[in-house]
Amino acid sequence: MQDVLEASLPRVTAHELVLDTLRRSILGGALPGGTRLVQADIASRLSVSTTPVREALRDLAAEGLVVFRPHIGAVVRELNLDELVELYDIRKSLEPLAIRRAAARISDDELAAAAELAKEMERETDPAAWAELNRKFHALLEDAAQAPFIRSVLKGVQDIAAIYVAHSLIGQPSRILSGNKEHRALLTALGRRDEDAAAKVLIAHLDATLQSILKVGSDPATSKR
Repeated sequence: MQDVLEASLPRVTAHELVLDTLRRSILGGALPGGTRLVQADIASRLSVSTTPVREALRDLAAEGLVVFRPHIGAVVRELNLDELVELYDIRKSLEPLAIRRAAARISDDELAAAAELAKEMERETDPAAWAELNRKFHALLEDAAQAPFIRSVLKGVQDIAAIYVAHSLIGQPSRILSGNKEHRALLTALGRRDEDAAAKVLIAHLDATLQSILKVGSDPATSKR
């Protein structure tokens, strides 16, 4: 991990530095599934104390990117096809419901914030960074639905799905361009407050994302990059 964990962000807290570095390394595939994350080792390489490392690992566990195993500690989440299919079954069941509610409730400020995220994604070429922005984009739209129970379920699902999305983009970077177009179409439907169109665009977007991941490999965690 010597070349992976390098400080790169100026003027941030130690916690933010560790969290961003680890998240990008996991989503970018530099820290593959099953990698043990030793607090003292990470702290030494990033020149921080173990406290922000411990806090960052807890945050990543909450996002589903890291798991804590008895007698081992923090480990990068290992991915598999069965989990992937289950994640997208859940997303395709709940997200259309949420987006319909969002179409009726989303504010102009929320639409503007989502549009700004979409612009940022259009400028981004790094798969790990794009996947993180993608997670935030969908989370913002779910928040606009004002459906806390649906949101609580989707948060965990979308957080974990980010790893699959990021790994698929490494193998198929053209998916970034098509994903951006689909996000724009979704924002257009939401801007018209068209519930049916928004749901239709979202379902097609999720199907396209799933097929992209499957095309890269049955196990994104171990597919060749």
